[in-house]
Amino acid sequence: MKESASDFLDRAFATVSECFDDTPFCALRWGPRKTPVGIDRIGRLRIQGVGERMLLLEVKKSGQPRIVREAVNAIARYRPSFKNSYGIVVAPFISDAAADILKTEDIGYVDFAGNCRICIDKVYISKTGQSNPFTEKRGLRSLYSPKAERILRVLMRNPNEPWLVKPLAEAAGVSLGQVSNVKKLLDAREWLRSGDSGFSLAHPKALLAEWSMAYRFTRNRIGNFYAMASVDEIERAIAGKNQRGEPLGTLTAFSAAARLAPVTRYQRVSAYVRGSMEAVAEKLDWKQVTSGSNVSLLEPYDDGVLMDSQDSDDIQIVSPLQAYLDLSGNVARGEEAAEALLREVLSPSW
Repeated sequence: MKESASDFLDRAFATVSECFDDTPFCALRWGPRKTPVGIDRIGRLRIQGVGERMLLLEVKKSGQPRIVREAVNAIARYRPSFKNSYGIVVAPFISDAAADILKTEDIGYVDFAGNCRICIDKVYISKTGQSNPFTEKRGLRSLYSPKAERILRVLMRNPNEPWLVKPLAEAAGVSLGQVSNVKKLLDAREWLRSGDSGFSLAHPKALLAEWSMAYRFTRNRIGNFYAMASVDEIERAIAGKNQRGEPLGTLTAFSAAARLAPVTRYQRVSAYVRGSMEAVAEKLDWKQVTSGSNVSLLEPYDDGVLMDSQDSDDIQIVSPLQAYLDLSGNVARGEEAAEALLREVLSPSW
């Protein structure tokens, strides 16, 4: 059942109250639910040996930077009306960037898991590391859905290039509404730069870091095969041009990174295929196996995976961005190869 607005606010107030439960020299008393000004709730905090302080609470459904700045502005607007007041922002989840903003503004914060930072007079309460089931999963699913990722891929080609909604939708092959939704989500994170010519990415590295955390390699259909050939021979067989000038697949992961920013040795070839992986394997006389494989063939979860693929010595490979994503969650030295791509290929182009 969807939580009502009233229940949402009650949960926020209760979470703030719990922060003071283990502070015996503090006593918190809430004022009426209806406040005389545009603040969500006003509390009176009596601190032993100090006196009474007014708590001004702003409750938000999102803890992303732009939303938090709105709360900061609201607290700043009404704070002069209350002597000895202190602002606190409450949200289900407070992002690290938003927490830094609040710390700079000397405003406290509390999330629904109990993570908090409150610094007022001799009271300092800080709780971190509480597992938060309220992370903004819906926003992550929207921002990193297959069609939304196509928009991100276009923006990441040249983060400094300004875009308008319609040309970006055409370039990504998605609807205007999808672009508008992605723009809203990026703007909430303060990852966009806007100007007369349009909007562009202001923080591509931050975007890539979050994207790689949300990315799931297993969304692709994956099959493991054994080929009796060297790594180079396997890669040329799958990703080299055939008589018709069309490769059967596109190299990714270590196979792509080795041609972009070589840093590790590898024995497994990974490639996206066009059509059925079984048909490709049969054509190349590769055997599907449950163990001892040296080839992973992937049917992409979306055509966007192959956007900006390129040739390297007559071998087709995915874009550096896609190679990074496919490597970032690989525990077998994949993170090392991904960092090399970021350092040597992606960051210099930004």
